Amino acid sequence: MADPLQVSAESIAAVNAHDAPRLRATYADDAVLEAPGPVRLVGGDAVTEYVMVWLRAFPDAQQTVTSELSAGNYVVQEITFSGTHTATLTSPEGDIPPTNRKLTGRYMGIQRIENDKIVEEHIYFDQMEILGQLGVLPEPATA
Repeated sequence: MADPLQVSAESIAAVNAHDAPRLRATYADDAVLEAPGPVRLVGGDAVTEYVMVWLRAFPDAQQTVTSELSAGNYVVQEITFSGTHTATLTSPEGDIPPTNRKLTGRYMGIQRIENDKIVEEHIYFDQMEILGQLGVLPEPATA
């Protein structure tokens, strides 16, 4: 049985390689992902597609783990995501056309790993920070 940190590291490596089959192999068939939006996905295929949506929108995207903690079968990580928005980003609130802007954002991820697969993942990020960096926040109302 692999150490949970190894499973998590393989997931990050697959993301950085933009390798969907490799990423899919890190998730259980019934994996659950919750993310801002609100996003709640069930199934390894759905989770992988969610990540690939981001990687298609940011084809040069890379993730860097800046801190992590493992306890039992849980891994908690602070990660920096960086990439250039050169394709449409599909979101629950609607599509965001390419802005050609560079995004550097931090997020927190909590993974529960069983039998060498990610079975549950919760990610948290500041949606306003991302929208601001992409330049798509609405103009403030005038008084």
